Amino acid sequence: MQKINKNVVLALLSLTSLVFLLFQLYYYKFYLSHKNGAGFTKVRGIQSGQDSTRWHVVRKFLGLISSHNVPVYLIDPLILGLVDKDIEQIRSSPYGPSPECKYFCVPRDFTTFALLYKTWKREVGLFRTAEKMGFQWLKIINKDPRLDGMDDLSGVEVPLHYIFKLASHAIHLVVFYERSGNYLWHGPLRLKQHMDRTFVPFRKLHFGRYPGAYGKPELLLVSIDDLEVQIPKNPSSFLEEMSHSRFLECRYREARAFFQLYPDDASLDAVEFRKKAKSLLHLAALTLNNLGVKFWLSSGTCLGWYRQCNVIPHSKDVDLGVFIRDYTADIIPAFQKAGLPLKHKFGKVEDSLELSFQGEDDVKLDIFFFYEEDDHIWNGGTQAKSGKKFKYLFPKFTLCWTEFIELKVHVPCETLQYVETNYGPDWEVPVKTWDWKTSPSNVQYNGVWPVDEWDDVIQIY
Repeated sequence: MQKINKNVVLALLSLTSLVFLLFQLYYYKFYLSHKNGAGFTKVRGIQSGQDSTRWHVVRKFLGLISSHNVPVYLIDPLILGLVDKDIEQIRSSPYGPSPECKYFCVPRDFTTFALLYKTWKREVGLFRTAEKMGFQWLKIINKDPRLDGMDDLSGVEVPLHYIFKLASHAIHLVVFYERSGNYLWHGPLRLKQHMDRTFVPFRKLHFGRYPGAYGKPELLLVSIDDLEVQIPKNPSSFLEEMSHSRFLECRYREARAFFQLYPDDASLDAVEFRKKAKSLLHLAALTLNNLGVKFWLSSGTCLGWYRQCNVIPHSKDVDLGVFIRDYTADIIPAFQKAGLPLKHKFGKVEDSLELSFQGEDDVKLDIFFFYEEDDHIWNGGTQAKSGKKFKYLFPKFTLCWTEFIELKVHVPCETLQYVETNYGPDWEVPVKTWDWKTSPSNVQYNGVWPVDEWDDVIQIY
């Protein structure tokens, strides 16, 4: 047998190894990179491939939704915060080239966009295209609260969130719905039991833990890092709105149980009062919103929302709360201009201020001003005939949005604590005889107004 030349063998092995290595590089670049996003090239001005990956994922997503005519806009708080600092420059040259990737390349796990659902309902084709582009996706659905009411808890489910994942980055698409109070709402992100909880780091989502309520934003088309995208025209206003967007649903299930024990008053007087109270609340909300004064449902109006999803018919008034820091002298003339004359003014800005306006017939609007102390919040009350002062103490609370009689309005987020503090542990039991000086669980005697101040602190019209 002829002796094998060792040099030839080594040369063949080296050549084979080189061919195999070239094949691996080809396979990695032209297959795995398209599938997993691992081979994205760098963008102008970018320091690392990982930074570049985020920009490329956003670019591919924008190409995906553009090909299916899906109108989305950017609501990512991190990116909008950066954009807001340069908003004048971005507005003045909306389509100019970017010297560097300044926004979409910043470190983060997600980029968040919003979708108004009524503008798009053809999702099947989008998912197929997304898969061909290498995206993995997840759809989160839950019940549509717009269909719930006293007569029906529908349980009909609608899409609330979509997640599109590619490489090490994900797109969070938040679905917004229009609601009857003329605002936009998004639902919480709740995973079904069969869903993969490791798909993305869900706890880091900015729009997942709670439902949220927003005004309808005016949008602006701009170029950010050479990518055309729609953003809220005023990013800082949107970010401020986002920080106070948490939304609470009316508790229809509990309200139905309440009315099984205590049948609703369907008399003509009750129907007429609720109609007038609704009109008065809408007018009050319009007036205060125009002044930029934040308010919430208080006292019996808050109890009616929380307990029975409606106005309590025997209450005979509408109650609102306002922090004294938001008081403005324009409140009284604004309500008078709206056709609501001042009925009485008790207290003063520094202490126990309370305003009451006369609505239609005998329905009145009471506005209680709340004062913040180190460990509690309180509002005051005044007895006109004696000058006696009373104080109502509440644990500190924050404000959430809700929908009440077709109006987007604030309530205390800690509603149960708020109601229990005011009405005691038996708040679920209707009480038709109520003395504002002695019945509340949180009332305290607070002295007497000096007689020489009565003309200023006790004004009845």
